[in-house]
Amino acid sequence: MPHPLETAPDPSGLSRVVIEPVSRVEGHGKVTLLLDAQRRVRQARLHIVEFRGFERFIQGRPYWEVPTLVQRLCGICPVSHLLAASKACDAFAIGHTRITPTAEKLRRLLHAAQVLQSNALHFFHLASPDLLFGFDDAVAHRNVTGVLADHRELGLQGIRIRKHGQEVIRVLTGKRVHGTGSVPGGFNKALSPADRELLRADIDPIIGWCEDAVVLARDLFLRHHPGDAATPGFADFPSMFMSLVRPDGAADLYDGALRVRDAQGRTVADQVDVQGYASFIGEAVKPWTYMKFPFLRSLGPEAGWYRVGPLARINNASFLDTPLAEAHRQAFVAWGGGRPVTASLAQHWARMIDSLHCAELIRRLLDDPAICGDALMATGTPLREGIGVIEAPRGTLIHHYRIGEDDLVTEANLIVSTTHNNTAMNEAVRSVAAACFDGRELSEGLLNRIEVAIRAYDPCLSCATHAVGRMPLRVELLDADGAVADVLLKHDDGCVSRPEHIASEPWA
Repeated sequence: MPHPLETAPDPSGLSRVVIEPVSRVEGHGKVTLLLDAQRRVRQARLHIVEFRGFERFIQGRPYWEVPTLVQRLCGICPVSHLLAASKACDAFAIGHTRITPTAEKLRRLLHAAQVLQSNALHFFHLASPDLLFGFDDAVAHRNVTGVLADHRELGLQGIRIRKHGQEVIRVLTGKRVHGTGSVPGGFNKALSPADRELLRADIDPIIGWCEDAVVLARDLFLRHHPGDAATPGFADFPSMFMSLVRPDGAADLYDGALRVRDAQGRTVADQVDVQGYASFIGEAVKPWTYMKFPFLRSLGPEAGWYRVGPLARINNASFLDTPLAEAHRQAFVAWGGGRPVTASLAQHWARMIDSLHCAELIRRLLDDPAICGDALMATGTPLREGIGVIEAPRGTLIHHYRIGEDDLVTEANLIVSTTHNNTAMNEAVRSVAAACFDGRELSEGLLNRIEVAIRAYDPCLSCATHAVGRMPLRVELLDADGAVADVLLKHDDGCVSRPEHIASEPWA
């Protein structure tokens, strides 16, 4: 990681520390800390500094192009966007009719493979170096190359797990990255018996390695979180958790309704129809980041934020419907004393339970003879609005589109998993900064702790910065000494305003 920039104190005694870029995440971001004269953290923020305009430039495109277009949001989790968009665009092709059972099984198989490979990439390649070697390990060693050098078999298992997920994706969509397969109204390619047997041949060792990874992730988490769940740990803070569940309360990656629980385990909302998400979830914007801040409308922006992702899925699920993953979920719940586990680093333990669940789902689906059926496309009466929601690797993913009489997209709104976690990641940054920085001299290891907290959420920052027309243009006038003399904000409606307190956002 490059050496951070620390500015000299200004006349008020404040100085700034910048961590740029945040490393071992997908996309580009930076962290800025504002320190007072006693080197106490006055403010800590995660800035998302890249911009992409998918919500706007898909407008005017025919709806059947949308699933393959929006998966270009990401090269790591394209299948998640492909499937969420396909579910939304099913409304334009078949209305309220459900896709065929075989098409749904193929989509579920594709989705389980996506979550498996993405989780493996994050845990083994991006997160494990910190967990295995410690936050203060030398930068040159604290990476996937160091993992392969010191823990070769572990590193290779991670590669093999990801490879299997990528192979399932290749067989079903024609490509490991940015294939097709899922289309509005169903699926465009049957799974042949020969390809089914090809994929079944490797799944049992994958399940075994995934279970080993659960044990490893648990042990590494407990190493960094001494004490029980009631003992505050690294980047540990209360929050609500949101995820999809089935009517019986089981976690479901592909379908279901929304459940929200608080840090005490109380149910805030349950079985919320995803078709009404817009009245349930609001989105706030702030001038210092391109990423929005979702919240529960009933509680407002300050109290209504929540977390999504593997930790939310395991905390919220009444059960997992595969035996090995369910046994490990029960152990996770027991460690938490029956309440949701709130430590950010527990995301890794939960993520590996998630991966084991996906591997078992892959085996179950490949063992189902109906997976090779040829009834792939349904018919129905088209609608003009479609909403698709799934659980992507990083959490709840929402795609919402409207089309005109000409079948061209007129409106689009995407709330991706990393966006849902925006407030939580900022809270993690503040928590670690307050615990690790106050009164101390900076070191690479201290700064890395901030990145460790962010990496726990496996943020995909390129996915999360897709909106256009929602952020104001900020113009700053600097004097000869570099101080901010004036600020103007031009909003998307064309209005220009001047912030009341320029000094309150000196590094926006």
